[in-house]
Amino acid sequence: GATPVIRVLIADDHGVVRDGLAGVIAAQPDLEVVGSVENGKEAVESCRRSAPDVVLMDLEMPVLDGIEATRTIREEHPDTAVLVLTSFSDVRRITAALGVGAAGYLLKDTSAEDVVRGIRAAAEGGAPLDPQAARLLLEARDAPDPLEGISPREREVFSLLLDGLPNKLIAQRLGISEKTVKTHLTNIFRSLGVTDRVQAILWVERHGLRGDLRDLES
Repeated sequence: GATPVIRVLIADDHGVVRDGLAGVIAAQPDLEVVGSVENGKEAVESCRRSAPDVVLMDLEMPVLDGIEATRTIREEHPDTAVLVLTSFSDVRRITAALGVGAAGYLLKDTSAEDVVRGIRAAAEGGAPLDPQAARLLLEARDAPDPLEGISPREREVFSLLLDGLPNKLIAQRLGISEKTVKTHLTNIFRSLGVTDRVQAILWVERHGLRGDLRDLES
């Protein structure tokens, strides 16, 4: 008998990405594009109309983001698998998407073969995870809060460091000695597994935590 065709909906706010994915999917005998939309709201509406087997879901979209769209689609269509498309730095967004029922995720710069393989795996109930990002995610999951080992005072020190203040000014701002600032920073660097200020700043950028530390100041 004929192979059942896997029906795919593409949701991404970049036309170039949508067209590229559509081309890749259309070239496969067992895959078919049933819709191509540019925001989460359209993705939800398109699912109601065409009940696709797999949705390729960009996380950052206008109107309704990919996480909320994924949540709604999974509630309304338990049989539809949502495969998240994301960029590397989105560890927290990916975690949120998996939390609301995404089957797995692919990085935006993944190869055509990997996209096709991911779609097939998701349609069969598998959980395609981009290997590189999967490693990061597992690491992130094993360390629930990357800032967990850092005390509130250390976070204040860290936040000022991120603002570019030298130790001396951090000490003045917080009314503590420069030696105490250095001790706090040593603890912070050890918690994060880094050795200096630059690495610490890069670590925060990489984990998308700048906002978390910023919130402390308000």
